Amino acid sequence: MSSGFGCRSSYSTPTFAVSNRRRQRNVDRLYSHKRFARLGPRACRPDPVGDLVFIRIRAALFMKVAEATDSWTNHVGLVIDADAGLVAESRFPLSGTTTLQRFIRRSANSRVAVVRLRSGLDAAQRQRVAAAAHRRRGVLYDTGFNLNSRRQFCSRYAREVIGEATGTQLGQTQTFSELLQQRPDAPLWFWRLWYFGRIPWARQTVTPASLMQSPEVEIVFDGHASTEGD
Repeated sequence: MSSGFGCRSSYSTPTFAVSNRRRQRNVDRLYSHKRFARLGPRACRPDPVGDLVFIRIRAALFMKVAEATDSWTNHVGLVIDADAGLVAESRFPLSGTTTLQRFIRRSANSRVAVVRLRSGLDAAQRQRVAAAAHRRRGVLYDTGFNLNSRRQFCSRYAREVIGEATGTQLGQTQTFSELLQQRPDAPLWFWRLWYFGRIPWARQTVTPASLMQSPEVEIVFDGHASTEGD
């Protein structure tokens, strides 16, 4: 069958949204753009399900996340359906899915990085990625970035989906104290304001930058994409 990422797939993954020809053409056009040509055969494997897609959200909160982690990226989703071109993510207010084109369109200057497990995923693992993401749909977004809360945030969401599907734990969990100590020059006024005057220093969290820097993954694309026609 034809993949929404311009590849060929001999199997299918669970589809949680109805695809249509217009969406299919949009995703095909996005990945056929000359700026994605450098992805080459390695990125155009039979099915990109399980790939992590990193972007840069413009909202003030997320820009401060990027600043605190000394990274350009502040948001991550993961591909769960190649045929429909779907990315699953934890976002405000509820976790869900969106098209890859719309996902990248939210990124400042269309900056995007595509990251995948060095070990690769077999068909069963890709099925489990899609199923794990499906079970986490409709969960409230955690604006407190608490690794142990009942809510979700993007890097925790992606980490748990990949972990459940493959057994691989991506990223480094850190306390707020450990995280902010890495950037002693980062202003704390925003975080004091965000947490009503009391930063939860002992709170465990995990960041998009930590996932992208995991030794278990490799970056197959890092640049600026186009969501328009060639």
